[in-house]
Amino acid sequence: MAENREMEQCEAVHVHQELVEQVNAGMPDEEILYDLAELFKIFGDSTRIRILYALFESEMCVCDIAQLLGMTQSAISHQLRCLKQSKLVKYRREGKTVFYSLADAHVRTIFDQGMEHIME
Repeated sequence: MAENREMEQCEAVHVHQELVEQVNAGMPDEEILYDLAELFKIFGDSTRIRILYALFESEMCVCDIAQLLGMTQSAISHQLRCLKQSKLVKYRREGKTVFYSLADAHVRTIFDQGMEHIME
């Protein structure tokens, strides 16, 4: 373990100030980084992942998603609320029924990139 700690440290204490300033200049604001971290937290739940995969195939209502995933409607509604707040899904009303779908093509792109990464 001590061997690994030694490898993580620079051999010489010399900060490459120009490089640090260059990287810092391109660093997004803290608020943006926080929002990005929050978005990735949403993808950290397998139920939400399953819901999004279902919505890749078709627009669906809560009842359909609950049936598909073998879960209660209230559990699905809770997860859909999280997905809506993160702007990953949108909805439309048709009479008394609310249908959910992916918010935009970015959601599919995020998934495709993630799948490509884990399949390497």
